[in-house]
Amino acid sequence: MNYFPTSRSDLSTKNDLKAQQGGQVDKLIDIFCDVDDFCHKFLPVWEAELIADGVKKRRRQSKMSTSECMTIVIAFHQSNHRDFKNFYIGLVQKYWREDFPNLLSYTRFLHKMSALLVPMCAYFQTVKGKPTGIAFVDSTSLKVCHNIRIPRNRVFDGVAKRGKGTMGWFYGFKLHLLINHVGEIISLKITPGNTNDRTPIPELCKNLCGKLYADKGYIGKKLSEKLSETDVDLVTTVRKNMKAKAMSVFDRAMLSKRYIIETINDQLNNISQIEHSRHRSETGFMLNVISGIVAYCLKKQKPRIKLLTSEFGLMVA
Repeated sequence: MNYFPTSRSDLSTKNDLKAQQGGQVDKLIDIFCDVDDFCHKFLPVWEAELIADGVKKRRRQSKMSTSECMTIVIAFHQSNHRDFKNFYIGLVQKYWREDFPNLLSYTRFLHKMSALLVPMCAYFQTVKGKPTGIAFVDSTSLKVCHNIRIPRNRVFDGVAKRGKGTMGWFYGFKLHLLINHVGEIISLKITPGNTNDRTPIPELCKNLCGKLYADKGYIGKKLSEKLSETDVDLVTTVRKNMKAKAMSVFDRAMLSKRYIIETINDQLNNISQIEHSRHRSETGFMLNVISGIVAYCLKKQKPRIKLLTSEFGLMVA
């Protein structure tokens, strides 16, 4: 009986697994180096600014550093695992123990995760994108439970609200995103589910200038006038009961490419998994969302609109 075909297939499978694990380790090292450099600068400044309540508390130094924990959380949102427990027990504890020699148990790691929220939010400020003169804005729902279980939800009681999106009614929050044309997130804001999409726009556009493209939900004369004061030109389509307005060829083309921000929302929900219904605290919810967004920001390949340098001249034409 000839065993060569089987052995060759086994060998190729092993080589593929080694190559895949090697690529994951390389990405892990890159993430850790960047996060660790940030933590060395941020943590001493942050701890010096903390306000004490006058009660002496025992502060034992954890075996795992903050940068190691942040790396694991970010890596989870870049993986294909659907839940953190299987990721930590099935992958980290089995295959990454050499990379994390002081690895904590799963339950101990969960207790430490609550302390990662502030460093993760600060780290996002270093990896977010910069304005390019072309920006897109949109919102997506963050459901915290099924509509049937709304009366029984206690974790977000009084915080989450009922809202309505393109997919119907939901209970939870809204994530408002502002991106540039190369797929980088410039700014974001999380609001209750019943917040009007136009409300957080002035705050999101504080450091923005140029063109801002949005859908019909952002139509508003007061909003357009307020943004124009800060050199932001809001460009939207018109509703069926409105008169057609003059629009440049470039603006019409950019409105047709507004799918880029919808693609990013889809990646945040299905790859980074910023939305799920297993939260046990508000801190866990916020950490899950910001960690997923940071994981997206660290991706090398993002959805983008390819524009030539000469095409930017059409913005003012």
